[in-house]
Amino acid sequence: VQLQASGGGLVQAGGSLRLSCVASMRKFTGYAVGWFRQAPGKERELVAAISSGGASTTYADSVKGRFTISRDNAKNTVYLQMNSLKPDDTADYYCASRVWSTVSASADDYDYWGQGTQVTVSS
Repeated sequence: VQLQASGGGLVQAGGSLRLSCVASMRKFTGYAVGWFRQAPGKERELVAAISSGGASTTYADSVKGRFTISRDNAKNTVYLQMNSLKPDDTADYYCASRVWSTVSASADDYDYWGQGTQVTVSS
């Protein structure tokens, strides 16, 4: 099982980025997926998660109204649309999947992790 995250970069405050996570597993529709981030000196935190079918989502309070998680199961891909970016959003962003259909906010509940993609928001 492999997860490939991409789409990070340098953007000015107020700008937008869209992250993508492409998964290699079969039956991708059976896996919930989460986006996490980790800034230097800080713990990894959940940004957003989506259930296997896409009907259920959860977001960190700090990104509600600005970020949107979605998935295209036909393409084995999960997206994180990030709008109105702030310098505090600067971090390495990781996607992860779990062998359950339901979302979880705990990193310990995720079984597979992709490499990070760096997001830097300048003020």
